Amino acid sequence: MQKNPILNIKDLTIAFGKNEVIHNISYELFENEILGIVGESGSGKSVSSLAILGLLPKNISKITSGQILFNNEDLTTLSSKALQQIRGKKIAMIFQEPMSSLNPSMTCGKQVQEILLQHTNLSKQEAKAETITLFEKVKLPNPSRVYNAYPHEISGGQKQRVMIAMAISCKPDVLIADEPTTALDVTVQKEIIKLLKDLQIETKMSVIFITHDLSLISEIADRVLVMYKGDIVEQGNAHTIFHNPQHTYTKALINARPSLDTRLKVLPTIKDYLDGTTKHTIITTEDRKQKHEIIYGKPPLLEVVNVEKEYFSKSGWFSKPSTFKAVNDVSFKLYEGETLGLVGESGCGKSTLGNAILQLDKATAGQILYKGTDITKLSNKAIKTLRKEIQIIFQDPYSSLNPRIPVGEAIMEPMQVHKLYNSNKERKAKVIDILERVGLSEDYFNRYPHEFSGGQRQRIGIARTIALQPKLIVCDESVSALDISVQAQVLNLLNELKESFGFTYIFISHDLAVVKYMSDQLLVMNQGKIEELGDADTIYSTPNSAYTKKLIKAIPKGL
Repeated sequence: MQKNPILNIKDLTIAFGKNEVIHNISYELFENEILGIVGESGSGKSVSSLAILGLLPKNISKITSGQILFNNEDLTTLSSKALQQIRGKKIAMIFQEPMSSLNPSMTCGKQVQEILLQHTNLSKQEAKAETITLFEKVKLPNPSRVYNAYPHEISGGQKQRVMIAMAISCKPDVLIADEPTTALDVTVQKEIIKLLKDLQIETKMSVIFITHDLSLISEIADRVLVMYKGDIVEQGNAHTIFHNPQHTYTKALINARPSLDTRLKVLPTIKDYLDGTTKHTIITTEDRKQKHEIIYGKPPLLEVVNVEKEYFSKSGWFSKPSTFKAVNDVSFKLYEGETLGLVGESGCGKSTLGNAILQLDKATAGQILYKGTDITKLSNKAIKTLRKEIQIIFQDPYSSLNPRIPVGEAIMEPMQVHKLYNSNKERKAKVIDILERVGLSEDYFNRYPHEFSGGQRQRIGIARTIALQPKLIVCDESVSALDISVQAQVLNLLNELKESFGFTYIFISHDLAVVKYMSDQLLVMNQGKIEELGDADTIYSTPNSAYTKKLIKAIPKGL
């Protein structure tokens, strides 16, 4: 590694209005290295990186002091026009959400071609050929098809590869990757990490890799710096930081993620570490065995029998409709008080199966027996009554809450629909009680969704779900968008509520470490079918299917 830094951040301070969000931070990025920046939402990772490219919102933010030296030139002193010559060509960025970063009205190929035409002397024909070569380099299947496809016509992993192709198109000296794998399946995440590592080795570019996942960063970074509330609290060699962290916050980040080896009764949170109140109570194999004897000694609460969900599509006026089986002959039993983990890659049919159980999308074949009654044959009126018993916690709490309704009223609304309690006064008292149960206070009753953080909104979503005191709750990717510490808080809350109210969960996720921690039984799906079904711990320790082995192997394990 060369000693001359290609990028040198010196005493950087950034403020939004009067609120200082980055406090006098300094770090270096050397040639041909990958620097990992880790921390939770609000730690300042993305803000400090956007400042490098001059992408901070103009009217509300300001660099109040410090320098950003790129090849010894201070980027903070450059005009917008001068920055345009650097942005994309010398320093490129891969954003967290490819769907909102790609233009939905332009084909993927044209969007990459546009960068080449802007920053190079290539002709249109040469730029097209180079774009297809880039698509091959980032291992997109059928590059010519992707060139002519619109963003909505390709998968999340493929969209992220298009973003990477765009970012490396001008062979930049520095690549900033901002949470480039957060919303991706564990197998796709592994592919993207390998791809970035290979590209870095091949092109010798310097990479800043931003994430909140320390296990993930350990697999790609040479050096790591840890940010907390706008400060750098620790930085150094990746191996040293992962195996011998010095700062309490770094230790908390490492330990807040569920372990694949031991099952803790309560996951430690950042607050526990900072307060010095961490407890590591382990659930033993004997504890699980005793609990399972009670659960599986009762009749099943839900039986899914040979369920299928088929979709039909027509590609033309005179063509025959083609069929696609999203769920193919799935059968399993779910018992009261159990958490069944439902896992698999995007497109495997797990959410479709969840929607069929919830009667949000009717199954095309098979039976779904809830307390012995086939709910696929119920009338609309009976299904409305059933909604009280079977509820869902959605993946994105913000889009599942009405932005115009205060959260207290949003939680009270389903109580009114199902005529629970005698008056709104009684309902309000119950809502306040539920808010407190999920770790929020009475003060939040009249606040709107936009006034809350992602973790708080997910708690509101949970509060709304449990307001009806359901028997069965489908958690559909309900912690996938959360920071690791917030995720730990929400998982602890779900387990606590399960014990208090006797809930039964179907826990859908692509994060295998989280699913293993939460689940009694595990159901692995692949291409609409059950790949493997059994005790969660047994499947993780001795998977039978090659597909399950591949999923487990892809989990970031740390150094």
